[in-house]
Amino acid sequence: MEKLISRRYKERPMPEGYIFPPDVRPGKLAVVPLCNNTIPVIDLGLDGGGAAQACDIVDQILEASQEFGFFQVIKHGISENLLKETVGLLKELFQELPDEDIASLYSDDPNKSCRLFTSTSGGNFDAEPVHFWRDSLKHPCHPLSQECNQLWPEKPTRYRDVVGECSTQVRELAWKILELMSQGLGLGPGYFRGEVSQEMLLSANYYPPCPEPSLTLGLPKHGDPNLITILLQGDDHVSGLQVLKDGEWISVVPFPHALVVNVGYQLQVISNGKLKSAEHRVVTNSSAARISAGFFVMPSHDCLIEPAATLINASNPQLYKGFPYKDFFLNFGKTLGKTEQVLDRFKLQG
Repeated sequence: MEKLISRRYKERPMPEGYIFPPDVRPGKLAVVPLCNNTIPVIDLGLDGGGAAQACDIVDQILEASQEFGFFQVIKHGISENLLKETVGLLKELFQELPDEDIASLYSDDPNKSCRLFTSTSGGNFDAEPVHFWRDSLKHPCHPLSQECNQLWPEKPTRYRDVVGECSTQVRELAWKILELMSQGLGLGPGYFRGEVSQEMLLSANYYPPCPEPSLTLGLPKHGDPNLITILLQGDDHVSGLQVLKDGEWISVVPFPHALVVNVGYQLQVISNGKLKSAEHRVVTNSSAARISAGFFVMPSHDCLIEPAATLINASNPQLYKGFPYKDFFLNFGKTLGKTEQVLDRFKLQG
């Protein structure tokens, strides 16, 4: 528990173990993380307030997924109160729980289903050459069952009820977005139901204020190994997530009541490269803590991942060979931070 950066961030000078080599540091972008490009914000019209025609929404989602690999959604059907309550409980967990409750959640065992940890999820903090400026709580949140729910934190008091409801609604939203993607790709209804989206993991992250944001990172450059990710950014005014596009880091500025959606590597493979899993990272700031909650929709470990047959023809040859998701996930763990290598093993030679 003493390793948690939330228990150490006030140390001065900044702990040396968090200072990255000069070529990896975010530099000034960590202080002023804005640029001219913006991640698209798409109105889904799921709150009864009206939106663009369904075909226009499909086009917007496909265009954003191809150009950025990221987009934000508003009028997504999940109540503002539920999202605020979820963020409030995560704040309470990271910032206010007594030491004995934090100690009961903390674990260095990467195989533990529900655990609080710091830096990376590999479970070998002491062997890391440099640490990331974040604490994280991870646990499965689908399939939801009494057994699954009992693994979750008992405190804060309403955590299980509120996060359970939020997880259920986020999963429904993910399916709606995947259905729109399926429609746009011409894959037919229900293509992403079943094994390919069977599981969902919550990763709740806490990034305390950092005395030297230009020297460290909250998370390294990476792509997501799963199918699709839905991210709740927390407070509307605290930025930190950045997407790499055309050699520039673009800040995903929190939009009021929006959720961030990004394409995972499995969706890139299934779409035969039509949709892109974008590299992204998290930078810190010196003035405010940042909390995020990522819901990772993923295949079952034995699910066979391969490009959809209807997307392959003479002018669009198959780019990737089929593989069990567990093979990809094992390979992903070995190539963390080396994003250019993640899919190399699964590409077909031209």
